[in-house]
Amino acid sequence: MLLEVPVIDVAPFHAGDAATKRAIAAQVGRAVNDIGFLVITGHGVDPNLIARVQAASNAFFDLPEPDKLAVLRPAPDITRGYIPLEAESVGRSQGLDVPGDLNESLMIGPVDVPPGDPYFFGPAAGKHFHPNLWPARPADLQPLYEAYFRAMGSLAEDLMAMFALALDLPETFFADKIDRHISRLRVRNYPAPLVPPKPGQLRAGAHCDYGSLTILRAEDKPGGLQVLNRAEQWVDVPIAPDSYIVNIGELMARWTNGRWKATLHRVVNPPMDQAAASRRLSLVFFHNPNYDAPVAALPGTVAEGEAPLFPPTTSGDHLRAQFVRTQVQAA
Repeated sequence: MLLEVPVIDVAPFHAGDAATKRAIAAQVGRAVNDIGFLVITGHGVDPNLIARVQAASNAFFDLPEPDKLAVLRPAPDITRGYIPLEAESVGRSQGLDVPGDLNESLMIGPVDVPPGDPYFFGPAAGKHFHPNLWPARPADLQPLYEAYFRAMGSLAEDLMAMFALALDLPETFFADKIDRHISRLRVRNYPAPLVPPKPGQLRAGAHCDYGSLTILRAEDKPGGLQVLNRAEQWVDVPIAPDSYIVNIGELMARWTNGRWKATLHRVVNPPMDQAAASRRLSLVFFHNPNYDAPVAALPGTVAEGEAPLFPPTTSGDHLRAQFVRTQVQAA
């Protein structure tokens, strides 16, 4: 049983034969099964694109507050735009009453939406394809975020193929369930704290992610990411050179009937004596299946004579409910 988050080179998966692909998928599956998290290298994402997205993001968060509020998130169930500091508490998705998180963020959704297609704009689509809200500055943020969203979508396809093989399913099993995905790119800025946190307040409270998987590009700064392992210990997630942190969300746990578990994780506060060096930027891609993708126990995950652990749902219904639960209402 893995109690620490492993680092796995996935580069051989892209050019490997069937046996090599299955070997990489087995490593990935073990990590997901044991701790729910892994760190991947050899992912193939252009490091120059990553650096430019990071620079544009920092420039946005350095803008005066009125500039950022010009693209304020319109409603709790619309996952677009700017969320100010302490306006969200992800710990509330676990039913906890905890203060707002010490981060601010900017979110976008799908960037290649065919105009006029009823799947994307009809009543069933709800707000999953709401237009993105783009700030006036920096000027290069929109094209950079769009390029990065596409790159993350491609990487997520590879990871979902690895998941399928790890579950003894055909490599393409999830392909038709994620070809019109409702994923989000959420860039989070964790400012260097100027005052101590409130009781129970964290940079991001303990929570599980909601979708199929998450791909995180993080910085190695004081006050970082921790996961709760199966021994009920909080352990730090390693930051390897040119790597991504990957974890599964609640929908993948439901698909596997709890065989794979969405792991609680949190972003802790830096020690106040290290606060000045603790500003941290995270590029977070929440991969979510098509809104109408049925999510129920996969074949072979329910023992004969037993009932599934979770009722059937769809990707869209589950995600909307969790988005709304996490919002902090103004007093």
